[in-house]
Amino acid sequence: MVPVLSLGTGTFGGSGEFFQRWGQTQAAEATRMVDICLDHGLNFFDTADIYSAGVSEEVLGQAIKGRRDKLLIATKATFPTGGGPNEQGSSRFHLVRACEASLKRLGTDHIDLYFMHGFDALTPVEETLRALDDLQRSGKIGYIGASNFSGWQLMKALAASERYGLARYVVYQGYYSLIGRHYEWELMPLGLDQGVALMVWSPLGWGRLTGKIRRGQSVKSGRIASGGAVGGPVVDDEYLYRVVDALDQVANNRGKTVAQVALNWLLQRPTVANLVIGARDEDQLRQNLGALRWSLTADEVALLDKASHETPIYPYWHQRDFAARNPKPTSW
Repeated sequence: MVPVLSLGTGTFGGSGEFFQRWGQTQAAEATRMVDICLDHGLNFFDTADIYSAGVSEEVLGQAIKGRRDKLLIATKATFPTGGGPNEQGSSRFHLVRACEASLKRLGTDHIDLYFMHGFDALTPVEETLRALDDLQRSGKIGYIGASNFSGWQLMKALAASERYGLARYVVYQGYYSLIGRHYEWELMPLGLDQGVALMVWSPLGWGRLTGKIRRGQSVKSGRIASGGAVGGPVVDDEYLYRVVDALDQVANNRGKTVAQVALNWLLQRPTVANLVIGARDEDQLRQNLGALRWSLTADEVALLDKASHETPIYPYWHQRDFAARNPKPTSW
């Protein structure tokens, strides 16, 4: 059982130029943020071995010291942690060492949820799953998940797990937001069919749905202003403004913030089990927690759906003409 929100700790550490733009939260402030989360029933914390070159895991480990039994931790492996050919990927060689290194940085003897951060096409899926199965049987990890896989890659892994009786990916961590709905086209139907839940990363669209962006208004502070949206998906300005206009309308009517409305919309979507929220400081964290304990109306959801609509790519636009026999979980 997990809460509907988890705290993403990509802002912890701030080591290296890329992650400095995300945030530079150190142990004292991180401890305070963990305190606030636990006070609100949010006991799930998400990190990765590449966040600030492992410093995010170290800071999180310091922040949870003495209360490990009260919370859940998710971390990830696969992406490069060094320059050597075996310091990346999802091979047995790398995963065993990556897991041990994460355990040490986190100061714990087990990881509750261990994600493959990306698909490794150079390693047989059976090798990856066997290594994860062994780590699970040893008690070092509890459950396994996949992140950033395409639909066929996830399905191939699920089929291999069933065929050989190996540990199974029970959750997918992927990008999904009001300005990034492509998850709905293939991965959402797969998740419903195969019983794979979704943890959403960047539910506020790489910081674009925080309420700081408006038509004709420059962003003067925060992650985007510091270059923190680098690496994120390109979004057409007019499309973004259309979505923000709809969010503004709903937010003003409900007495909520733009970010709270954007998060609440996601909490009502099929397969969504958890949103990984980020926060550069205590104030942002408390604002994001305001997305809970209320729900958008059907009319409000329809308004946001219409504003964020995009014509899907082939074959999905073609499948809409056969909806009676090939129904979709959401309207797009």
